[in-house]
Amino acid sequence: MGTKENYDQTSNKNTKAINGLSPEVLSLFNEAMHAERVEEVRKLTGTLHHSDLADLLEGMAVERREWLIELLREDLNPNMIAELDESVLGQLADQIGIQGMAEAVAEMDTDDAVDVVEELAIKDQLEILDALPHDDRLLIEEGLSYPEDSAGRLMQREAVGVPSHWNVGQAIDLLRKERDLPRDFFDIFLVDSTDVPVGSIPLSRIMRAHRHVALNALMVVEMKTVPVEMDQEDVAFLFRQRDLVSAPVVDNSAKLVGVITIDDVVDVIHEENEEDIMRLAGVGEDDDLYDAVISTTRSRFSWLLIHLIAAIAAIAAAYVISLFTET
Repeated sequence: MGTKENYDQTSNKNTKAINGLSPEVLSLFNEAMHAERVEEVRKLTGTLHHSDLADLLEGMAVERREWLIELLREDLNPNMIAELDESVLGQLADQIGIQGMAEAVAEMDTDDAVDVVEELAIKDQLEILDALPHDDRLLIEEGLSYPEDSAGRLMQREAVGVPSHWNVGQAIDLLRKERDLPRDFFDIFLVDSTDVPVGSIPLSRIMRAHRHVALNALMVVEMKTVPVEMDQEDVAFLFRQRDLVSAPVVDNSAKLVGVITIDDVVDVIHEENEEDIMRLAGVGEDDDLYDAVISTTRSRFSWLLIHLIAAIAAIAAAYVISLFTET
């Protein structure tokens, strides 16, 4: 467990960092953590959205994070794990082990599973893949085979594609019976006999139409497909320009291989903005933003020293110039 000083720092940091939680809830949580009231901590974390719990873990001192992970290890939400920063994810993986990580990854959508696996050390990646069911492993390995920061890494494989000659009733029956569907989706893609997408239909149109209506009478013809190797920044630009909520991903043969949804794009925009801010601050990709201030400053000392010297030189130059101006 951490010290009282760590507790105070964690409490202040969490209160400022987690927008989804009120200061009152955070105060109750930190008091329960500090007193090690196990059941109360379990109850409070059980009420949190998985994203808020991920933020809470990221904002903790390492020792307290370790204590909470151990407390929750039997009930860790895979969606929460997918939200964790790389450094915190690595700590969690070390703590719950390969089998625990494999079980969590197997329950994730393929896009989240690929994100999680690629952020781990190579040795851990291989061991987790070996521990996965065969079909899940193939999907994740295929996702990892695409270029980094490409649409192939971003997409989820469970796209909903149906034959273009079907009617609404057939599509609804499929959606009710099929178990291997994405957790959340917004459009159905119509494909020809070679699995090439020819149009899309928002779910709202299908729900409002009679069963006998042909799907091709409802489809959006001006559908934009995303090549599997398109850079994720270009994908984000496309979604912004076309006001998309989802888009089909196609391979080099123009066949449907996956789908990208708006939540994936929001993550890309956040990631790109965060990288820009980190570069401005002189923080490298390998730095842990959740380390203590002293260790973070030590790792960036050279960068800070250079800028300090530059600032002093600029002040000295301005002073010299002012002397000449006065004469």
